[in-house]
Amino acid sequence: MAVTDTTVLITVTGQDRPGVTSVLLAALARHDVSLLDIEQVVIRGQLTLGVLIRCHPNCEDLQEQLEQAMATVGMHVDVQVGAEPGQRVQPTHAVVVLGSPVSAKAFSAIARKLAEQGANIETIRGIADYPITGLELLVTATSKRADADEKLRTSLSEVAVREGVDVAVERAGLARRSKRLICFDVDSTLVQGEVIEMLAAHAGVEEQVKEITDAAMRGEIDFEESLHRRVATLAGLDKSVIDEVAANLKLTKGARTTIRTLKRLGFRCGVVSGGFVQVIEGLARELELDFVRANVLEIVDGKLTGRVVGEIIDRAAKAESLREFAADVGVRIEQTVAVGDGANDIDMLNAAGLGIAFNAKPALREVADTALSHPYLDAVLFVLGVTRSEVEAADAVDGLFGTRVPLDQY
Repeated sequence: MAVTDTTVLITVTGQDRPGVTSVLLAALARHDVSLLDIEQVVIRGQLTLGVLIRCHPNCEDLQEQLEQAMATVGMHVDVQVGAEPGQRVQPTHAVVVLGSPVSAKAFSAIARKLAEQGANIETIRGIADYPITGLELLVTATSKRADADEKLRTSLSEVAVREGVDVAVERAGLARRSKRLICFDVDSTLVQGEVIEMLAAHAGVEEQVKEITDAAMRGEIDFEESLHRRVATLAGLDKSVIDEVAANLKLTKGARTTIRTLKRLGFRCGVVSGGFVQVIEGLARELELDFVRANVLEIVDGKLTGRVVGEIIDRAAKAESLREFAADVGVRIEQTVAVGDGANDIDMLNAAGLGIAFNAKPALREVADTALSHPYLDAVLFVLGVTRSEVEAADAVDGLFGTRVPLDQY
């Protein structure tokens, strides 16, 4: 009668240190074993290393030899003979949880909701501890229904709102890692505040303009109408005010980090704004953006006329601009990301492969793939699977920062 090989699961735990894996594999090398799977995780210096092997039935002394070997490096070993090899599960979704903080109560609610939706958590890792806490869960969803993705996203969004955290859900695998182009809105997204309100402050009509802006961002009035009404209040303003406002633009916290990191990853980065080219073009050059599209203020004899010239960059034009930029650089629309905060960003976020609402109005949050509610733009990186340690390591290599950058500077 043929003798079948035995499957054995070996689990090593203890304080992580150099040489643990080599000691374990050296001990296994003394036996006629085949490696089937190996995985390890280190959490705050504590190692868990799992190895699945197939060995000949006569390896009775394997456990004793492994215990002796691992004792030399201060590790505990558990040996389970006859473990079912099965197949390595390929996660279907990546779920990113962001908060300041992420409480045990919030995480428990998310895990419970995943279980209710038939999704099993395969792995969990920390991806950020600054400026917010970020956790990434790779999960396997068993539902085959056509609306399974949307149902999972909706149910987790409801938990996120209730628990005061942000939750992003994406398909795992190549689809997630294939993003190659990102398009940002400018006002209240890439920069803090609304540019037209800054201009209006110089004209003494800030409150009047702000009321129109808020109504437009909530989707209560047509953007083009609101733009004409607001720009009309600027008639007679000296051109020098544009330069002054441009010089005083304040980037959203994390904006430089975000653009710098995305460009390192090979992303094409740009902006599409319902604001004005004359105000943002200097910032675009400074950030080395690949494309810029915005409205053009009419200036005659050094004064604003209260009109815009050329194409109006409204809700529909933003989406079309994203498609054009993608086509120009040969990127499929599924590989694009759009980030915005207002109702005029709805079409752009819907067109993108991944639409992210950043501290957004309800009209946009309702249609976005992901909604972020913390004032740090680098949360976008965490949604894309980039970790804080990867960002800091890249900066250190370039000699940009020796320590973490204060929140008001990075």
